[in-house]
Amino acid sequence: MNRFTATLASQLVAAIPATGPLIQDAVRAEPGLVTGDVSLATQLDLLILSPFQAVFHQGVLAETIAEGPFLIVVDGLDECEDKRGVEEFIDHMLAFFEKHPSIPLRIFIASRVEQHIRERLETDPGVMVGNLDNHSALKDIEKFLEASFQMAAKRDRVIRAYVSARGEWPTKSDMNALVKHVGGSFVLTSTIFKFIVQPATPEDPLTPMERLPLTLSMNGLDGLYAQTLARSQHLPHFQDIISIIARLELSLPISAIADLLGIQAFEVVRVLLNLQAIIHVPGNDEKGEVTLCHTSLRDFLTIESRSGPFFVPRSFHLRLSYYSFTSALEDNEDWAEYYGKNFSHQHLRSLTSVEACDLIDEVEHIKARQSLSVDRLPYHAFLCTMFFCSIVWNNPPISDRFSYILTECTEQLALAVECPDDRIQLWLEEGLFHGRIGGSIRTVQLTEKIYEAVQQHLQRALTAIQANFPELMERLYLPTGTEREYHISLWSLLEGVNIFNFPELLKRRHHATGTEREHEISFWCWFSGINIVEALEWIVARTHFK
Repeated sequence: MNRFTATLASQLVAAIPATGPLIQDAVRAEPGLVTGDVSLATQLDLLILSPFQAVFHQGVLAETIAEGPFLIVVDGLDECEDKRGVEEFIDHMLAFFEKHPSIPLRIFIASRVEQHIRERLETDPGVMVGNLDNHSALKDIEKFLEASFQMAAKRDRVIRAYVSARGEWPTKSDMNALVKHVGGSFVLTSTIFKFIVQPATPEDPLTPMERLPLTLSMNGLDGLYAQTLARSQHLPHFQDIISIIARLELSLPISAIADLLGIQAFEVVRVLLNLQAIIHVPGNDEKGEVTLCHTSLRDFLTIESRSGPFFVPRSFHLRLSYYSFTSALEDNEDWAEYYGKNFSHQHLRSLTSVEACDLIDEVEHIKARQSLSVDRLPYHAFLCTMFFCSIVWNNPPISDRFSYILTECTEQLALAVECPDDRIQLWLEEGLFHGRIGGSIRTVQLTEKIYEAVQQHLQRALTAIQANFPELMERLYLPTGTEREYHISLWSLLEGVNIFNFPELLKRRHHATGTEREHEISFWCWFSGINIVEALEWIVARTHFK
């Protein structure tokens, strides 16, 4: 349910523009609304319900509600894997309507019968439940196909010419075969229809009449998805465009997708126009959002056994985080910058279940492609930040390779501050990554060789900062220490809270176990280049020989 409330909020603003300033004020007052670090109930209250109530009580909706209440339609609630989130959503909405029964707002939920949904809705007297188990969709699907093919014939000269020469199309037997093939699924019906009537291309010159029998041999949606994606597979940036759409945390306009990828909007459009059977493509590059016609396409793309050559691995989150990170530094005040500042760290969080070897391969991929992205912030700054986050977030599996991470982090820091790029100073000064840090104390060991390499990288970085950004040296908090030992408590750096800018929350719970004491630490902080320099120096100063 991470994106659910944000989607509702954007649609609320589109329907009732007066709620826009209220939602903006709420986000400024509570950044966790954007990052998902507050409860779903709080998100619903501050982003949806309170703004709606405010404009209602102000009389803004007087003329509109005279025609009836506003309606929020939630389709496919059962497809959400976050069952607790679904339960929280339903419980909170039921409590809200019990407290505000006269509010001109209604919720319409379409869902399969799932226990965690049914047990909440069927027992509440304020809920009207309609059971569609005994309703057959076949007649509705047949009517939909008949009307859709009639409309297509009016727009398509090839179909009209075929009907003029050969008679009725689709024939009655064609229609019966289609209705039987889709098996009562409107999603499959709609997608197959779009596939049949889509315009021909040099790579796919088939007419609708030739495509129809092909669809009858396809294995459900998977076959249709593969056949459709193949239409654009040969085009430049195809895999990046498909991957970014599959892994985005928030649907974006065409222009924002292009900005994140560092390409032109027409290159995104060129790929997507061939895929309109399965992806909604807005008519304007700046407005509207690129969305999947059905969430099953995301499932298809993210399961290798189903998608094969179109598979989008979870490790792509690293590249997407890099694209977002660099967009956040552009200061263009556009969708890409907004997305970068608010979601870059979430893509890093999504890497927790990625195999370390896959993640390292993705790091090498970023390095290899850097020559093609001359306008981006040098990747060294991003990788330094990424490796540092892996340390303080204590995420598996990458934290299990701590020696590699610490060495890479310090080396990328040195390479970053040695780059002749004006944006490096912005990276050093600004807090671009923010979020809740938490974890328990753990100890790791380094070899003397690794320790010396880390020291050398840090010294290189400090020398470069002194030469290129002397004014920043005064801001550095550099801990001193005479110990040169190689045993590190990862969370000792968090004891020095002053190394981070703007700590907003610090909680510590102590669990005594005999003579040992484990600390669980959680607080909000911002990561900038200078913060990272300070933290790495802190780590080195707190090492001890064993």
